Amino acid sequence: MDELRLLTGGYAWLPDRRRRAPTYRTRLLGRRATCIGGVDAAKFFYNERHIRRHGALPGPVLSTLFGHGAVHTLDGAEHRTRKSMFLSVMGPDCVADLTAKAAEVWDETVPTWRRVTLFDETSRILTRAVTDWAGISLPSNEIPAMAADQIAMVDGFATAGPRHFKARAARRRQEKWFAGVSEGFLYDVMSAHLRDPHTRAVELLNVIRPTVALSWFVTFAAHALHRWPKHRADLAAGGAYAVAFAHEVRRFYPFAPFLGGLAVQDLAWDGERIPAGSMVLLDLYGHNHDPALFPDPYVFAPDRFVGHDIGPFELVPQGAGWPDINHRCPGEGIAVAVLATLATGLARLDYEVPEQDLDIPFHRIPTRPRSGFVLRTSS
Repeated sequence: MDELRLLTGGYAWLPDRRRRAPTYRTRLLGRRATCIGGVDAAKFFYNERHIRRHGALPGPVLSTLFGHGAVHTLDGAEHRTRKSMFLSVMGPDCVADLTAKAAEVWDETVPTWRRVTLFDETSRILTRAVTDWAGISLPSNEIPAMAADQIAMVDGFATAGPRHFKARAARRRQEKWFAGVSEGFLYDVMSAHLRDPHTRAVELLNVIRPTVALSWFVTFAAHALHRWPKHRADLAAGGAYAVAFAHEVRRFYPFAPFLGGLAVQDLAWDGERIPAGSMVLLDLYGHNHDPALFPDPYVFAPDRFVGHDIGPFELVPQGAGWPDINHRCPGEGIAVAVLATLATGLARLDYEVPEQDLDIPFHRIPTRPRSGFVLRTSS
Protein backbone atom coordinates (compact mmCIF):
# COMPACT_ATOMS: atom_id res chain seq x y z
CA MET A 1 0.00 0.00 0.00
CA ASP A 2 2.83 2.44 0.80
CA GLU A 3 4.23 1.94 -2.70
CA LEU A 4 0.99 3.48 -4.02
CA ARG A 5 1.12 6.26 -1.44
CA LEU A 6 4.72 6.99 -2.47
CA LEU A 7 3.70 7.19 -6.13
CA THR A 8 0.87 9.61 -5.36
CA GLY A 9 2.59 11.54 -2.55
CA GLY A 10 6.05 11.85 -4.05
CA TYR A 11 8.26 14.15 -2.03
CA ALA A 12 5.59 14.69 0.62
CA TRP A 13 5.13 10.97 1.33
CA LEU A 14 7.90 10.46 3.87
CA PRO A 15 7.81 13.88 5.62
CA ASP A 16 4.04 13.49 6.04
CA ARG A 17 4.43 10.08 7.66
CA ARG A 18 7.24 11.25 9.90
CA ARG A 19 5.11 14.10 11.22
CA ARG A 20 2.88 11.43 12.76
CA ALA A 21 5.79 9.28 13.96
CA PRO A 22 9.39 10.56 13.64
CA THR A 23 10.46 6.95 13.11
CA TYR A 24 8.06 5.44 10.61
CA ARG A 25 7.87 1.72 9.84
CA THR A 26 6.52 0.27 6.61
CA ARG A 27 7.17 -2.25 3.84
CA LEU A 28 8.54 -1.29 0.45
CA LEU A 29 9.44 -3.63 -2.41
CA GLY A 30 8.64 -6.58 -0.15
CA ARG A 31 11.11 -5.47 2.55
CA ARG A 32 10.57 -4.10 6.01
CA ALA A 33 11.68 -0.48 6.10
CA THR A 34 12.42 1.93 8.93
CA CYS A 35 12.22 5.59 7.92
CA ILE A 36 14.28 8.10 9.91
CA GLY A 37 15.31 11.74 9.68
CA GLY A 38 17.26 14.53 11.31
CA VAL A 39 20.91 15.25 12.04
CA ASP A 40 21.38 12.35 14.47
CA ALA A 41 19.60 10.03 12.05
CA ALA A 42 21.95 11.12 9.25
CA LYS A 43 24.95 10.34 11.46
CA PHE A 44 23.44 6.95 12.27
CA PHE A 45 22.70 6.24 8.59
CA TYR A 46 26.20 7.17 7.42
CA ASN A 47 27.91 4.96 9.99
CA GLU A 48 29.18 1.92 8.05
CA ARG A 49 28.77 -0.25 11.13
CA HIS A 50 25.04 0.41 10.84
CA ILE A 51 24.12 0.74 7.16
CA ARG A 52 25.51 -0.77 3.97
CA ARG A 53 24.74 0.21 0.39
CA HIS A 54 25.59 -3.08 -1.31
CA GLY A 55 22.33 -4.77 -2.27
CA ALA A 56 20.26 -1.76 -1.22
CA LEU A 57 19.65 -0.16 -4.59
CA PRO A 58 16.87 -1.86 -6.58
CA GLY A 59 17.78 -3.27 -9.98
CA PRO A 60 15.61 -0.74 -11.83
CA VAL A 61 17.59 2.13 -10.26
CA LEU A 62 20.91 0.56 -11.26
CA SER A 63 19.62 -0.10 -14.77
CA THR A 64 18.72 3.55 -15.23
CA LEU A 65 20.40 6.01 -12.88
CA PHE A 66 23.69 4.64 -11.52
CA GLY A 67 24.63 1.56 -13.55
CA HIS A 68 25.49 -1.92 -12.32
CA GLY A 69 28.85 -2.02 -10.53
CA ALA A 70 28.82 1.71 -9.75
CA VAL A 71 30.59 3.26 -6.77
CA HIS A 72 27.18 3.76 -5.14
CA THR A 73 26.90 -0.02 -4.60
CA LEU A 74 30.21 -0.44 -2.75
CA ASP A 75 31.07 -0.36 0.94
CA GLY A 76 34.14 -0.18 3.16
CA ALA A 77 37.65 -0.14 1.72
CA GLU A 78 36.40 -0.97 -1.78
CA HIS A 79 34.15 2.08 -1.71
CA ARG A 80 36.87 4.39 -0.40
CA THR A 81 39.32 3.20 -3.05
CA ARG A 82 36.82 3.80 -5.85
CA LYS A 83 35.77 7.12 -4.31
CA SER A 84 39.39 8.29 -4.24
CA MET A 85 39.42 7.96 -8.02
CA PHE A 86 36.48 10.37 -8.28
CA LEU A 87 37.93 12.79 -5.76
CA SER A 88 41.17 12.95 -7.74
CA VAL A 89 39.29 14.55 -10.66
CA MET A 90 37.03 16.75 -8.53
CA GLY A 91 39.53 18.84 -6.59
CA PRO A 92 39.46 22.66 -6.58
CA ASP A 93 41.43 23.04 -9.82
CA CYS A 94 39.21 20.58 -11.69
CA VAL A 95 36.07 22.23 -10.33
CA ALA A 96 37.36 25.62 -11.46
CA ASP A 97 38.21 24.29 -14.92
CA LEU A 98 34.79 22.68 -15.42
CA THR A 99 33.00 25.78 -14.12
CA ALA A 100 34.98 27.97 -16.48
CA LYS A 101 34.13 25.67 -19.38
CA ALA A 102 30.42 25.75 -18.47
CA ALA A 103 30.54 29.57 -18.33
CA GLU A 104 32.33 29.67 -21.69
CA VAL A 105 29.75 27.48 -23.43
CA TRP A 106 26.91 29.42 -21.76
CA ASP A 107 28.34 32.73 -22.99
CA GLU A 108 28.71 31.35 -26.52
CA THR A 109 25.20 29.89 -26.60
CA VAL A 110 22.99 32.48 -24.91
CA PRO A 111 23.34 35.13 -27.67
CA THR A 112 21.71 32.65 -30.09
CA TRP A 113 18.59 32.35 -27.93
CA ARG A 114 15.27 33.87 -28.86
CA ARG A 115 12.48 31.73 -27.41
CA VAL A 116 13.89 28.64 -25.71
CA THR A 117 13.12 26.05 -23.04
CA LEU A 118 15.79 26.61 -20.42
CA PHE A 119 15.86 23.02 -19.15
CA ASP A 120 16.61 21.62 -22.61
CA GLU A 121 19.12 24.31 -23.52
CA THR A 122 21.00 23.91 -20.25
CA SER A 123 21.27 20.15 -20.72
CA ARG A 124 23.02 20.70 -24.06
CA ILE A 125 25.30 23.40 -22.65
CA LEU A 126 26.36 21.14 -19.80
CA THR A 127 26.83 18.12 -22.07
CA ARG A 128 29.20 20.06 -24.27
CA ALA A 129 30.98 21.61 -21.28
CA VAL A 130 31.59 18.37 -19.36
CA THR A 131 32.69 16.34 -22.38
CA ASP A 132 35.07 19.11 -23.47
CA TRP A 133 36.42 19.35 -19.92
CA ALA A 134 36.89 15.56 -19.79
CA GLY A 135 38.75 15.58 -23.10
CA ILE A 136 36.14 13.42 -24.84
CA SER A 137 35.54 14.22 -28.50
CA LEU A 138 31.86 14.72 -29.20
CA PRO A 139 30.78 16.18 -32.56
CA SER A 140 28.40 19.11 -32.24
CA ASN A 141 25.62 17.28 -34.04
CA GLU A 142 25.71 14.50 -31.41
CA ILE A 143 25.33 16.79 -28.41
CA PRO A 144 21.49 16.97 -28.43
CA ALA A 145 21.11 13.16 -28.49
CA MET A 146 23.65 12.62 -25.72
CA ALA A 147 22.09 15.37 -23.62
CA ALA A 148 18.66 13.79 -24.06
CA ASP A 149 19.98 10.40 -22.94
CA GLN A 150 21.71 11.85 -19.86
CA ILE A 151 18.46 13.54 -18.87
CA ALA A 152 16.38 10.42 -19.60
CA MET A 153 18.49 8.27 -17.25
CA VAL A 154 17.72 10.63 -14.38
CA ASP A 155 14.14 11.36 -15.34
CA GLY A 156 13.04 7.73 -15.44
CA PHE A 157 14.78 6.10 -12.48
CA ALA A 158 11.95 6.50 -9.96
CA THR A 159 8.92 5.60 -12.01
CA ALA A 160 7.33 2.86 -14.04
CA GLY A 161 6.04 2.99 -17.57
CA PRO A 162 7.35 4.90 -20.59
CA ARG A 163 9.77 7.18 -18.70
CA HIS A 164 11.43 4.18 -17.08
CA PHE A 165 11.83 2.21 -20.29
CA LYS A 166 13.17 5.31 -22.02
CA ALA A 167 15.75 5.58 -19.22
CA ARG A 168 16.82 1.95 -19.63
CA ALA A 169 17.26 2.39 -23.37
CA ALA A 170 19.28 5.56 -22.80
CA ARG A 171 21.60 3.78 -20.38
CA ARG A 172 22.21 0.92 -22.80
CA ARG A 173 23.12 3.39 -25.56
CA GLN A 174 25.35 5.49 -23.34
CA GLU A 175 27.17 2.57 -21.72
CA LYS A 176 27.91 1.19 -25.18
CA TRP A 177 29.15 4.59 -26.37
CA PHE A 178 31.32 5.27 -23.32
CA ALA A 179 32.79 1.76 -23.39
CA GLY A 180 34.37 2.85 -26.67
CA VAL A 181 35.91 6.04 -25.24
CA SER A 182 39.71 5.89 -25.19
CA GLU A 183 40.78 9.52 -24.85
CA GLY A 184 40.85 12.41 -22.40
CA PHE A 185 42.13 12.97 -18.91
CA LEU A 186 39.02 11.52 -17.30
CA TYR A 187 39.44 8.30 -19.28
CA ASP A 188 43.15 8.18 -18.38
CA VAL A 189 42.41 8.44 -14.65
CA MET A 190 39.66 5.83 -14.74
CA SER A 191 41.52 3.40 -16.98
CA ALA A 192 44.35 3.39 -14.44
CA HIS A 193 41.89 2.12 -11.82
CA LEU A 194 39.32 0.17 -13.83
CA ARG A 195 40.27 -2.48 -16.38
CA ASP A 196 36.75 -3.64 -17.19
CA PRO A 197 35.33 -1.50 -20.05
CA HIS A 198 31.76 -1.80 -18.74
CA THR A 199 32.63 -0.61 -15.22
CA ARG A 200 34.75 2.18 -16.69
CA ALA A 201 31.82 3.26 -18.88
CA VAL A 202 29.50 3.20 -15.86
CA GLU A 203 31.82 5.42 -13.84
CA LEU A 204 32.52 7.80 -16.73
CA LEU A 205 28.77 8.24 -16.92
CA ASN A 206 28.69 8.85 -13.17
CA VAL A 207 30.64 12.05 -13.86
CA ILE A 208 28.93 13.08 -17.09
CA ARG A 209 25.31 12.30 -16.10
CA PRO A 210 25.15 14.19 -12.77
CA THR A 211 26.83 17.20 -14.35
CA VAL A 212 24.15 17.33 -17.05
CA ALA A 213 21.53 16.74 -14.33
CA LEU A 214 22.39 20.18 -12.96
CA SER A 215 19.84 21.27 -15.59
CA TRP A 216 17.23 20.60 -12.90
CA PHE A 217 18.86 23.03 -10.46
CA VAL A 218 19.50 25.71 -13.10
CA THR A 219 15.83 25.54 -14.05
CA PHE A 220 14.85 25.79 -10.39
CA ALA A 221 17.14 28.84 -10.11
CA ALA A 222 15.20 30.49 -12.93
CA HIS A 223 11.95 29.58 -11.19
CA ALA A 224 13.20 31.19 -7.98
CA LEU A 225 14.25 34.37 -9.78
CA HIS A 226 10.84 34.55 -11.43
CA ARG A 227 8.96 34.11 -8.16
CA TRP A 228 11.26 36.27 -6.04
CA PRO A 229 12.89 38.84 -8.37
CA LYS A 230 14.18 40.80 -5.37
CA HIS A 231 17.19 38.44 -5.37
CA ARG A 232 18.21 39.28 -8.94
CA ALA A 233 20.47 42.26 -8.23
CA ASP A 234 22.43 40.54 -5.48
CA LEU A 235 22.78 37.38 -7.56
CA ALA A 236 23.94 39.33 -10.63
CA ALA A 237 26.84 40.63 -8.57
CA GLY A 238 28.10 37.06 -8.20
CA GLY A 239 30.57 36.19 -5.46
CA ALA A 240 29.52 34.82 -2.08
CA TYR A 241 25.86 35.63 -2.63
CA ALA A 242 25.78 33.47 -5.77
CA VAL A 243 27.13 30.52 -3.78
CA ALA A 244 24.55 31.14 -1.06
CA PHE A 245 21.85 31.30 -3.73
CA ALA A 246 23.02 27.96 -5.13
CA HIS A 247 22.85 26.38 -1.67
CA GLU A 248 19.33 27.73 -1.12
CA VAL A 249 18.14 26.41 -4.50
CA ARG A 250 19.46 22.96 -3.59
CA ARG A 251 17.81 23.16 -0.15
CA PHE A 252 14.47 24.65 -1.11
CA TYR A 253 13.62 22.76 -4.29
CA PRO A 254 12.98 18.99 -4.41
CA PHE A 255 15.36 16.56 -6.10
CA ALA A 256 16.18 13.32 -4.23
CA PRO A 257 13.39 12.56 -1.72
CA PHE A 258 15.30 10.05 0.42
CA LEU A 259 18.22 7.62 0.50
CA GLY A 260 18.10 3.90 1.21
CA GLY A 261 20.45 1.37 2.78
CA LEU A 262 20.36 -2.00 4.51
CA ALA A 263 20.98 -2.69 8.19
CA VAL A 264 24.35 -4.41 8.63
CA GLN A 265 23.20 -6.09 11.86
CA ASP A 266 20.32 -5.94 14.32
CA LEU A 267 20.09 -2.29 15.32
CA ALA A 268 17.98 0.03 17.43
CA TRP A 269 16.99 3.59 16.63
CA ASP A 270 14.77 5.85 18.70
CA GLY A 271 13.53 2.85 20.66
CA GLU A 272 12.65 0.93 17.48
CA ARG A 273 14.28 -2.36 16.56
CA ILE A 274 15.79 -2.52 13.06
CA PRO A 275 16.40 -6.14 12.00
CA ALA A 276 19.59 -7.03 10.12
CA GLY A 277 19.09 -6.89 6.37
CA SER A 278 16.00 -4.68 6.55
CA MET A 279 15.78 -1.37 4.71
CA VAL A 280 16.51 1.99 6.30
CA LEU A 281 15.37 5.18 4.56
CA LEU A 282 16.85 8.59 5.38
CA ASP A 283 14.45 11.48 4.73
CA LEU A 284 16.34 14.11 2.67
CA TYR A 285 13.50 16.40 1.66
CA GLY A 286 12.19 16.56 5.24
CA HIS A 287 15.72 17.18 6.54
CA ASN A 288 16.26 20.13 4.19
CA HIS A 289 12.94 21.63 5.33
CA ASP A 290 13.38 21.01 9.05
CA PRO A 291 12.61 24.26 10.93
CA ALA A 292 15.06 23.25 13.66
CA LEU A 293 17.83 23.49 11.07
CA PHE A 294 16.38 26.11 8.71
CA PRO A 295 13.97 28.62 10.29
CA ASP A 296 11.03 29.39 8.01
CA PRO A 297 12.03 26.46 5.79
CA TYR A 298 9.40 27.18 3.14
CA VAL A 299 10.69 30.71 2.62
CA PHE A 300 13.30 31.02 -0.12
CA ALA A 301 16.08 32.92 1.65
CA PRO A 302 19.63 32.71 0.25
CA ASP A 303 20.85 35.04 3.01
CA ARG A 304 20.66 32.11 5.44
CA PHE A 305 23.85 30.78 3.83
CA VAL A 306 25.79 34.03 3.48
CA GLY A 307 28.88 33.80 5.70
CA HIS A 308 27.69 30.45 7.04
CA ASP A 309 29.90 27.39 7.24
CA ILE A 310 27.67 24.42 6.44
CA GLY A 311 28.13 21.36 8.65
CA PRO A 312 28.52 17.89 7.12
CA PHE A 313 25.12 16.78 8.45
CA GLU A 314 23.25 20.05 7.97
CA LEU A 315 22.40 20.61 4.30
CA VAL A 316 21.96 17.23 2.59
CA PRO A 317 20.51 17.49 -0.95
CA GLN A 318 23.39 15.32 -2.20
CA GLY A 319 23.94 13.26 0.91
CA ALA A 320 25.53 13.85 4.30
CA GLY A 321 28.87 13.24 5.95
CA TRP A 322 32.20 13.60 4.17
CA PRO A 323 32.77 12.68 0.52
CA ASP A 324 36.14 11.02 1.13
CA ILE A 325 34.88 8.51 3.69
CA ASN A 326 31.08 8.47 3.30
CA HIS A 327 28.65 8.08 0.41
CA ARG A 328 28.23 11.83 0.07
CA CYS A 329 28.39 12.90 -3.58
CA PRO A 330 32.01 13.71 -4.52
CA GLY A 331 30.76 16.10 -7.20
CA GLU A 332 28.93 18.43 -4.82
CA GLY A 333 31.62 21.08 -5.28
CA ILE A 334 30.99 20.97 -9.02
CA ALA A 335 27.26 21.26 -8.46
CA VAL A 336 27.57 24.36 -6.27
CA ALA A 337 30.16 26.13 -8.44
CA VAL A 338 28.46 25.47 -11.79
CA LEU A 339 25.01 26.32 -10.42
CA ALA A 340 26.26 29.55 -8.85
CA THR A 341 27.92 30.56 -12.14
CA LEU A 342 24.99 29.78 -14.44
CA ALA A 343 22.47 31.27 -12.01
CA THR A 344 24.53 34.47 -12.05
CA GLY A 345 24.38 34.37 -15.85
CA LEU A 346 20.61 34.10 -15.66
CA ALA A 347 20.38 37.06 -13.30
CA ARG A 348 22.39 39.16 -15.76
CA LEU A 349 20.35 38.08 -18.78
CA ASP A 350 17.58 40.29 -20.14
CA TYR A 351 14.62 38.02 -20.82
CA GLU A 352 10.87 37.73 -20.50
CA VAL A 353 8.87 34.81 -19.15
CA PRO A 354 5.83 34.20 -21.38
CA GLU A 355 2.69 32.68 -19.94
CA GLN A 356 3.24 28.96 -19.28
CA ASP A 357 2.68 26.20 -16.72
CA LEU A 358 5.35 26.68 -14.05
CA ASP A 359 3.70 24.29 -11.61
CA ILE A 360 6.13 21.87 -9.93
CA PRO A 361 4.25 18.59 -9.34
CA PHE A 362 5.32 17.00 -6.06
CA HIS A 363 4.15 13.51 -7.00
CA ARG A 364 6.68 13.38 -9.86
CA ILE A 365 10.23 12.22 -8.96
CA PRO A 366 12.41 13.90 -10.06
CA THR A 367 10.22 16.92 -10.58
CA ARG A 368 10.68 20.21 -12.40
CA PRO A 369 8.48 23.04 -13.72
CA ARG A 370 6.04 21.44 -16.14
CA SER A 371 7.00 23.80 -18.97
CA GLY A 372 10.74 23.36 -18.51
CA PHE A 373 10.83 27.15 -18.06
CA VAL A 374 10.34 28.90 -21.38
CA LEU A 375 12.03 32.25 -21.71
CA ARG A 376 12.22 34.83 -24.48
CA THR A 377 15.24 37.06 -25.01
CA SER A 378 15.52 40.30 -26.96
CA SER A 379 16.33 40.04 -30.67
